[in-house]
Amino acid sequence: MTDQPGHSVLVVPVPELEAFVRQRWEHYDPAWVSTDTAFTHAHITVLAPFLPHTSRTDLDRLGEIAAGMLPIDFRLDEVHVFPDGVIHLRPEPCGPFEALTRLAWESFPACPPYGGRYDVVTPHLTLDLAAGPVTVASTRTLLGDAVPVRCRAERLELHWYAAGGCRVQHSW
Repeated sequence: MTDQPGHSVLVVPVPELEAFVRQRWEHYDPAWVSTDTAFTHAHITVLAPFLPHTSRTDLDRLGEIAAGMLPIDFRLDEVHVFPDGVIHLRPEPCGPFEALTRLAWESFPACPPYGGRYDVVTPHLTLDLAAGPVTVASTRTLLGDAVPVRCRAERLELHWYAAGGCRVQHSW
C-alpha cells in the first residue's frame, strides 16, 4: 500500500524487450525510469489501473490467479499502431492473455481494463507513440533485430507507477 501519487498496474513482464522499452522511457521521461532492478518496463498489461491499495485478500487472490496460470509461450513480431497512435507489438497467440485479463477482471470488477475506455481490449506491448518523426517504420528500424522474438510468460506482477517511484509491489 502507498499514499503517494501514482497508480498500480497488473502486468506480465516481457524481459526480452526490456532494453528497448527502457531506452524509450529514458528518452522521453527519465523520471519514470525505475531504479528497482526487478521492475520490467516492457510488459503486457493485464489490468490498469489496478487498485490504489491492495489488501491481504487482494494479494492472495492475485496469487491464486498466478498459481493457476500456465507458462505462456508466445512471439512478438509484427509492429502495429492503435488509432490513438500507440505503437505496439501483439503477442501471438493472444488468447491466453485475453483469458488472463478476463479472469483478473472477473476477480476485480472495480478494475476494468484501461478504466473501461475501450470496447475491445487488445493484449499488447507498448513500444512508442506515433507523433512527428516517430512512425511504425521508424520504430521498426529502431527495433532492429530485437523482433521477431520468442518469449515465455511465467510471472504476474503488480507494479506501482509514479514519477521517481516506479517499482514492483508484488511478484508471483
